[in-house]
Amino acid sequence: MKQAKISSIQAMEILDSRGNPTVRVFIELDDGTTSVASVPSGASTGENEAIELRDQDTSRYAGKGVLKAVANVNEKLSPALFGMTVTEQSLIDQTMIDLDGTDNKSNLGANAILGISMAVARAAAKSVRLPLYQYLGGAGAKRLTIPCMNIINGGEHSDNNVDIQEFMAVPIGAPTFREGLRYVAETFHVLKKILKKRGLATSVGDEGGFAPDVASNEDALETIIQAIEQAGYKPGEDIAIALDSAANSFAVDMKGAYDLKWSGAGKMQSSDLISLAKDWVKKYPIVLWEDPLAEGDWAGFKQFTQELGDKIEVVGDDIFVTNTQYIQRGIEQGIANSALIKLNQIGTVSESIEAVRMCRDAGWRYFISHRSGETEDTFLADFAVAMDGGHLKSGSASRSERIAKYNRLLEIERELGVSAQYYW
Repeated sequence: MKQAKISSIQAMEILDSRGNPTVRVFIELDDGTTSVASVPSGASTGENEAIELRDQDTSRYAGKGVLKAVANVNEKLSPALFGMTVTEQSLIDQTMIDLDGTDNKSNLGANAILGISMAVARAAAKSVRLPLYQYLGGAGAKRLTIPCMNIINGGEHSDNNVDIQEFMAVPIGAPTFREGLRYVAETFHVLKKILKKRGLATSVGDEGGFAPDVASNEDALETIIQAIEQAGYKPGEDIAIALDSAANSFAVDMKGAYDLKWSGAGKMQSSDLISLAKDWVKKYPIVLWEDPLAEGDWAGFKQFTQELGDKIEVVGDDIFVTNTQYIQRGIEQGIANSALIKLNQIGTVSESIEAVRMCRDAGWRYFISHRSGETEDTFLADFAVAMDGGHLKSGSASRSERIAKYNRLLEIERELGVSAQYYW
């Protein structure tokens, strides 16, 4: 069978879920296949993430425009990739990396490069008449992800007095993805009623979770337990809890000093946060904790994992930034036991897959993730199934850019039929 080749690549500036510009890429192949991909954007970012190229022109979008990235797609990357075989994902991605010539994709922009990388994968899947999850994951891709649903937002994702950035409901006891989604969606709606009855705000943060001014970080946990029970489920059996501290946001020096400024809990050291975490893990059904400490606090992260890694999944996000260089160091030093995987954090589909492979080979888990600035693009849902990681965070049961991913997963479950699997 003749392999289709790239005949056209074009980009345009669109808006993400925060109303900020991002990149959308259109690809056409010589067999007539077309595809589109849109690039997400993060708010709480690691220092070593691949660089989003922004225009810095304050006369447009407060300097956040992406016309330079669009121009790099249209004028530099498109000519370089013209005529390449679309199924050669790794070669295409490496060609773009080489053309950029920097370690962090700051020359052409990770947003320009990732838009093409995602569109290429989608076009290739369409050209060979396979669903994207099967094209990327092979014939054995049949495991649906457990939806770790963000139901309370704090930190930099909201304007409230909660330090922890994400409190997630995790339907570990559901028999299927469809039922798991129902469990946490029902809990989300019950939570709204509880907050409303307490006179608290039911407005939502960037990722769709509620952003109330609760009494404390622990009060948020207590309120979630109440919501799980009132929704008719058993905490720890039907629905567990996952946390993302995003500790960079309240770190003083990135090396072990912290200031829980939003809640007023005050200044702490790594050891204080570890002690707090140990108490919470004993008291609440927590199964996963992401970025409990800052990206520069490698010693603290290691201690956290030594204390809790046999009880919960300890996920590194900002500390690893989906980069195999940092993940390998983390594996060698026992810094965590899982890595967050964000496509735009590293900038290509191929590099994201390599990060997953490294985790899998080391016996680590990996947690597929959206970004706080998202689009309606559902690439992430297919990617999560393809990578067989078993769990995904894609926001709450509100905001269409989050729901789009969940609805795509429902479609995939329907396509897989009785062969679909679902387990933690």
